[in-house]
Amino acid sequence: MPDHPTRPELAGSRDPELLTISEAAELVRAPVATLRYWRHLGTGPRSFRLGRRVLYRRDDLRAWIDTQHDQPPGSR
Repeated sequence: MPDHPTRPELAGSRDPELLTISEAAELVRAPVATLRYWRHLGTGPRSFRLGRRVLYRRDDLRAWIDTQHDQPPGSR
């Protein structure tokens, strides 16, 4: 038995923790250009650069979706 817990994203899981901008756009069902615009405005889901790539953590996307859902209409 290994001394450290197995991380699902490293164990060949079909549900990766880090998503590309295309994968994130698919998850939130928005065009990639919209995610780029939200990133520019600072209003979209949390993202970061890893080298030249923009990546999103799946948990951050879900948290952002939840906050959007919890906001009253008209405040978005």
